[in-house]
Amino acid sequence: MESMFEQPSDPGDAAGVPVVREPDLAALAEELVASATDRGIALTGEEGLLTALTRQVLQQALEVEMSRHLGYDKHDRGGRNRGNSRNGSTPKTVTTEIGKVTIDVPRDRDGTFEPQIVAKHQRRLAGFDDAVISLYAKGMTTGDIAAHLDEVYDTTVSRDLVSAVTAKVSEEMRAWQNRPLDGVYPVVIIDAIVLKVRSGTVANRPVYVAMGVNLDGYRDVLGMWVGPSGGEGAKQWMTMLTDLKNRGIVDACIVCCDGLKGLPDAIGAIWPDAIVQTCVVHLVRNSLRYSSQKDWQKITKGLRAIYTAPTAEAAELEFEGFAELWGEKYPAMIGLWRNAWNEFTPFLAFPQEVRTMIYTTNAIESLNARFRAATRRRGHFPDEQSALKVLYLASQQRATGSRGFDRNPGGRVNNWSRVLNVLSLTYGDRLNIN
Repeated sequence: MESMFEQPSDPGDAAGVPVVREPDLAALAEELVASATDRGIALTGEEGLLTALTRQVLQQALEVEMSRHLGYDKHDRGGRNRGNSRNGSTPKTVTTEIGKVTIDVPRDRDGTFEPQIVAKHQRRLAGFDDAVISLYAKGMTTGDIAAHLDEVYDTTVSRDLVSAVTAKVSEEMRAWQNRPLDGVYPVVIIDAIVLKVRSGTVANRPVYVAMGVNLDGYRDVLGMWVGPSGGEGAKQWMTMLTDLKNRGIVDACIVCCDGLKGLPDAIGAIWPDAIVQTCVVHLVRNSLRYSSQKDWQKITKGLRAIYTAPTAEAAELEFEGFAELWGEKYPAMIGLWRNAWNEFTPFLAFPQEVRTMIYTTNAIESLNARFRAATRRRGHFPDEQSALKVLYLASQQRATGSRGFDRNPGGRVNNWSRVLNVLSLTYGDRLNIN
């Protein structure tokens, strides 16, 4: 029979390890499923086909490990009188992604055998922990996960076990929260999302999120912090920005934000040379709050002419015409734009490639959309750490083959080489701090 394994086409790949051919795997799977169906055997469960196969593979792997440890195979006569030898086995039940599997772990007389495939004291295979963490990242509670595993894999898992699995994320998250950052980021984007968190009583708590674009053009979530109840505040942002500076960010060229009162002053206190860019999308959205819905189409058309103007001077002319048209009917809307004008115009000094990157906080809002999807199932979080843990896992998830930022937080900015050339001409030596 022809082997289902083939050598890699490139000898340098995978260190010459044989590769399983997909068609052969598909044919084998089809044959096994058909055989199980004909014989009335379930695929999962204690007596299921997949459970039996997993048990057999793990058992065989343990026997191979023991043979390598001793230097001879089981029942091999060459092993007689060679000192250390097999000494029976110990039953052990491990939890896998398809349920609980009982195996017999071989022992040696000297007690020196250290299995690797299922290590001593290990009761769960790595894939099981990964599955639990993935479900947690999608917003499922510990009770939800336990019920899901019981329903899908026919294995009973306690909430305490799920909590123990997810708890190991906390240590990883703490290291991530305190990791050193680059000395300079051409662009930093900041925003906040509100979650319900219990601290004595359940209250709306802002979670501050900062994202940076590094000198290689890659987006990176720099940090997340849970603030006190009472809404988003510039004072709290000062604390978060100070943390970023203490972790290594000496300078940020452009900081994009939502126009919160007092925030430009907080940014200037931390990075005095930074240009503050108010999110245009936020400005437009807030403008519509001050106007009647029947006028929205005309208003958005007029605003578009302002923020797509070729220069700041041209934008000002467009705005004066807009203000003359709507100022009497919606004075608060016009006041909003006049107050934000100094933080609105900076992006107009750049070509389109840079404008697209900095005129809006959409990149971080896309991340916030992922956060909302992960937290939608929960009425509230029992504490700050639980909330941050879910958000951290959501921020670190990658989607294979994804193209949009909302599916890939670590994606690279389009046309980055052209963007970097423009930024280098504008900021010069400030980009050489790292």
